[in-house]
Amino acid sequence: MKQVKGRQELISAYIDFFKSKSHKEVPNSPLIPQNDPTVLFTTAGMHPLVPFLLGQKHPLGTRLCNVQKCIRTTDIDAVGDKFHLTFFEMLGNWSLGDYFKSESIEYSFEFLTKVLGIPLDMLSVTCFKGDKDAPADKESAEKWKKLGVKEDRIAFLPKEDNWWGPAGKTGPCGPDTEIFFWVGKGKAHGNPGVNPKDWAEIWNNVFMQYEKKEDGSFQELKQKNIDTGMGVERTVATLNGNESVYDTDSLLPLIKKTEELSAKEYNDETGKSMRIIADHIRASVILLAELVSPSNVEQGYVLRRLIRRAVRHGRTLGIAGNFTHLIAEEVFKIYPDYASIQKNKDFIIKELKAEEERFSEVLEKGIRYFERLKETIKGKVIDGKTAFLMYQSCGFPIEMTQELARENGFEVDIVGYEKEQAMHQELSRTATEGKFKSGLADNSEATTRLHTATHLLDSALRQVLGSHVEQRGSNITAERLRFDFSHDEKMTPEQIREVEKIVNENIGKQLDVKREEMTVDDAKKLGAIGVFEHKYGEKISVYTICDPKNIYSREICAGPHVTNTKELGKFKIRKEEASSKGVRRIKAVLE
Repeated sequence: MKQVKGRQELISAYIDFFKSKSHKEVPNSPLIPQNDPTVLFTTAGMHPLVPFLLGQKHPLGTRLCNVQKCIRTTDIDAVGDKFHLTFFEMLGNWSLGDYFKSESIEYSFEFLTKVLGIPLDMLSVTCFKGDKDAPADKESAEKWKKLGVKEDRIAFLPKEDNWWGPAGKTGPCGPDTEIFFWVGKGKAHGNPGVNPKDWAEIWNNVFMQYEKKEDGSFQELKQKNIDTGMGVERTVATLNGNESVYDTDSLLPLIKKTEELSAKEYNDETGKSMRIIADHIRASVILLAELVSPSNVEQGYVLRRLIRRAVRHGRTLGIAGNFTHLIAEEVFKIYPDYASIQKNKDFIIKELKAEEERFSEVLEKGIRYFERLKETIKGKVIDGKTAFLMYQSCGFPIEMTQELARENGFEVDIVGYEKEQAMHQELSRTATEGKFKSGLADNSEATTRLHTATHLLDSALRQVLGSHVEQRGSNITAERLRFDFSHDEKMTPEQIREVEKIVNENIGKQLDVKREEMTVDDAKKLGAIGVFEHKYGEKISVYTICDPKNIYSREICAGPHVTNTKELGKFKIRKEEASSKGVRRIKAVLE
């Protein structure tokens, strides 16, 4: 078996293999989804491909692969053990109505056994066992057997283990087959259904073959897709025999730097704090590279929480003074291939220093308050009002109060806290409570109209405010659009009215909305705006809003869009406000 030395070796081997199988590499998309209102962050490689999984033609064809940066916030409290991560990289390959189960399994088998050289005896697989909604996935099991996998290494497991989706109440879904690597002691034996602790999952192949309907029934999809996922850090750790993902080249340099700054060794006593610091600072750097700033709402709230939790654990280790930016330096070395990190290094360092300085005073005050508080609590529960005072008086996020409470044997009355909170202000809890979960975007008629209106809004803002305006994020639901853009000043009422006027005038002109496929170079030559993280020569989708004589908007976008602006109705800006430093936010509707 070949040893996988690190992230770049695994990524290169994976991408090269699937390119040899006629797959095109799609770019590593931003962490802030542009066309999916159901999530705060990109949590899987499939997110940027949502419209194409639902049937839209992809410019690069029907066979795709990539490595995607992802953030998942539902397990932040679990970070500190040896495997949970906030930020991670996910390898994936997709078939959009092209090959299906047989070829997908063949490719996975060939990559693992031939390219990585893993002995067949070290592998085991699981398949869907079937239920009232769908039959057992015997096709996948038979394919594995033909490839040499013994029957006792195949486990049939229920829906909670071997079924993906739908993301919401309805939509695409289907069984999956998961591939496991032996991590137990002695000779490999059994399977994940018999001795699960001895097997580590390294790859998941999802077969999107059904659509769940509103009545709860499942129907076969016309376009059947393959969606696979392989976590880079976990796979590197597993194949190299590492005890933890923090022993890989993606995270170990941050652990080493923390050891240096704290003058303490990485061991069972210090390990949890060092792992939290490594994970949270790495994730913070990746987020800051996309110009997200710490704040009290949504993505900024998650970022603030990550930085502040890292700072608290740094103080626990005895690190004095500002240190987050020093550990961040290691992240720049680990990811030279991420252009946004290198380009925005000064911004990243500045924001880390500023947030750490803001929180240092809060932290000392909050810990002193908590130490006094412990002596007054009767029983083991901190009431909601007291917990809210920790936030209001000391700036302590509720998650940090909960963490301190757990470490000292207490619980927090979270329901009482939320009642207190609702009386004073509405803090964004979307990320921490998991309201935004992985899912397929809403491609309804209402959201489609708002997507097109967003392009007109972007163009109008540039006309009224200046060419410095750049999109910093968007969130579109069936009820409204929300658009974040770079601008240092609050818009005047006159500017807001002028933007509305321009958008509505363009709607009234009944402009055509045309989609074209072209290379990145051609898009640049035509003046299209968007995120140019694609590689030279790749084909992308460009939407142009125009009449025979004039072009009003031209943007790189995955859609969906109307075909003519006459379908939009009347555009109205409901609110203009600050989103974060140097970023304004508009909320608007179509009436």
